Amino acid sequence: MQLRDIQQRAWANKVAKGFNTTDVAVEFGLLTAEVGEAFIAWRRDLPDLGEELADVLLFLTSIATMTGVDLNEAVQAKLAKNERRVYRHDERGVAIRVSEE
Repeated sequence: MQLRDIQQRAWANKVAKGFNTTDVAVEFGLLTAEVGEAFIAWRRDLPDLGEELADVLLFLTSIATMTGVDLNEAVQAKLAKNERRVYRHDERGVAIRVSEE
């Protein structure tokens, strides 16, 4: 399944259930809450970590739809950009970007 398919399916479910489809600020707030839930699941080694991470993705795709972003295209472009970047590690081991090649 492509990310684009996930985005469309998540949006269709949101519309069908009458969930928020217009208030981007609320959606960002809910996304933040879902990230917090995923962190707690990871930190406590809970069995629902995968489900919480899926919730993060679904809220993210909703924000993308609400703002007219094709997340599939945006992710592909960002991956390509990241792959072209060159880094070096400083004496502490911190990665420092040195070029965008």
